[in-house]
Amino acid sequence: MTDAASQLPRPVGAVPPARKSLLEPDARTRRRNAAETRFRAYGIAAIAVAVAALAWLLFAILSDGASAFRQTYATIPVTLDAAVVDPKGNRDPAEMSKVLTLSYGKLLMDGMKSYVASKNIQIDGLDDADLKSFLSEQAQANLRQQVLDNPELVGQVVTVPALTSSRIDGYFKGRVTAESAAADIKTSPAQLALADAMKADGALVTRFNSDFITNPDASETRAEAAGLGVAILGSLYMMLIVLVLSLPIGVAASIYLEEFAPRNRLTDLIEVNIANLAAVPSIVYGILGLAAFINFMGLPRSAPIVGGLVLTLMTLPTIIIATRAALKAVPPSIRDAALGVGASKMQTVFHHVLPLAMPGILTGTIIGLAHALGETAPLLLIGMVAFVKEYPSAPPEGLFDPASALPVQIYNWTRRADPAFFERASGAIIVLLVFLLAMNLLAIFLRRKFERRW
Repeated sequence: MTDAASQLPRPVGAVPPARKSLLEPDARTRRRNAAETRFRAYGIAAIAVAVAALAWLLFAILSDGASAFRQTYATIPVTLDAAVVDPKGNRDPAEMSKVLTLSYGKLLMDGMKSYVASKNIQIDGLDDADLKSFLSEQAQANLRQQVLDNPELVGQVVTVPALTSSRIDGYFKGRVTAESAAADIKTSPAQLALADAMKADGALVTRFNSDFITNPDASETRAEAAGLGVAILGSLYMMLIVLVLSLPIGVAASIYLEEFAPRNRLTDLIEVNIANLAAVPSIVYGILGLAAFINFMGLPRSAPIVGGLVLTLMTLPTIIIATRAALKAVPPSIRDAALGVGASKMQTVFHHVLPLAMPGILTGTIIGLAHALGETAPLLLIGMVAFVKEYPSAPPEGLFDPASALPVQIYNWTRRADPAFFERASGAIIVLLVFLLAMNLLAIFLRRKFERRW
């Protein structure tokens, strides 16, 4: 039908076609709106599931690990017998250091006996073995160090806060019960009864445990004394190495590839390989570090320098990709304007493009460092699973000293038999999450601080 025919007058008596209101959706519009509503519901449900899973994970970690930041101490009077701690009587710390730690254990044992007798505590089945294992072996070492630091204490009666065993500590944290103590060779119901009596008398207190952050790792028999000091220091050393190496190398490589490199097959091959390296499993970098830095270069195992070099190789692709993306995000008009007023290519990049891309570069670098901080597999292959008791020295010597790392320390603790180590592993996860959260907040702060709008 032509337009002219469509405009012919309607025959007399013909019914005009019904006009449809735009405010009334038809069937097709209703189906489209229903599909959009379902899609929104799916998105909300996915976010709700993710938030619920995250909340459950955080709750599980906090409920298991929060108790690691509290520790039980027994306050008892101890007589520092000069015949035991200073046999020659000249108060020389060098000679007093020859006294074995076991001798101080006897003093603590005598102090426990004197306390029980003075308080007239009567408990069926309580024997010397229970009194001896009531306190941690670390309490003996702490008392010995206290006497060596203050020789004038010899011969006096001192009241020391002695670290209790992991079983006594676990009793007040709900990890140990009277039923489990009856079946445990390392404790007994009589010990728990003594703990209740001392708690009621005020001689037993559970307080904040700062030693968990500062102490080094402890042996299998001293779970209550294990700390994160060496692991935190080792992680900081490795992050320092990664930052010093990966940031300048990654930014320089990104600037060259994005701004100066010619577009040919070689640069295309380099870009493809950088993208592939970012997807390589981290354990492969551990194998590379073992072969290159330890077997070939002869660097020491379990040293922060090796861990830092391995994590640098792993972090470089991430930083290069993030930096190139930040450089690409700068509008071409910035480059054209700078070149148009006579700036050289170098001046354009470093005076105009790079400052505008700095927020993205810093964000990508910090996220890469946070990723490296949580890596475990490559560090296991270069021998950082070793038990390290001594703190590493200050840099640069300390970079070659044995050390551990936070994720490796968590892995080690989860493999030990004492349940107190699992508690400390959860506490170490909390510390690691705090570090990661701080680094991400720093990335957000730097992005907003250096962000420029054009």
